[in-house]
Amino acid sequence: MQYRNLSHTVDIIIRKIHLLFGKRNLFHALWWGVKFGKHIQFDGICHFERFPGSTINIGNNCKFLSRRNSNLIGVNRPCSISTLQSQYKASIEIGNNCGFSGTVIGAFKYIKIGDNVRCGANTLITDSDWHLEDPRSGEPASVIIENNVWLGVNVVVLKGVKIGENTVIGANSVVTKSVPANVIAAGNPCRIIKEIHE
Repeated sequence: MQYRNLSHTVDIIIRKIHLLFGKRNLFHALWWGVKFGKHIQFDGICHFERFPGSTINIGNNCKFLSRRNSNLIGVNRPCSISTLQSQYKASIEIGNNCGFSGTVIGAFKYIKIGDNVRCGANTLITDSDWHLEDPRSGEPASVIIENNVWLGVNVVVLKGVKIGENTVIGANSVVTKSVPANVIAAGNPCRIIKEIHE
């Protein structure tokens, strides 16, 4: 029994050390001109890249898990937050108290994430098809994720989507169309499964 307590205690200490070393991410983010609120936490190396003229704003109390075992469900890549070159002045806005585990957010136009949003391991949020020079690629379209949304593991949110507040998107879903508030939705393509009643 004592060994179990010891291993748990050591694990907590190791996690705190990783969070402490994660502060170097703030310098990386500042180098790229990312604006942060207070009490941001990093576990592992997070990648930031801001195209000139674009903006990335992150609220208070957000957490970025990028280390492989920083989330026991399994993180297979670091968090990556980027704005990219396009005719638009791209913008990413992230609210307060949000959590990201190996999440990739890439904006050519506009991505807004509200408060208290959970992004499960290896989620992807993008407002573009990424190959703007290809005639088969459509124009970027804004993505809005409202307050208190929960994206399950491996969820992909594609361009032009709005997800209403309090909605849960099930694991491995591909969200190609907007989803209303207060529902559980899942699948590829993502569909409403049931409504959430308080």
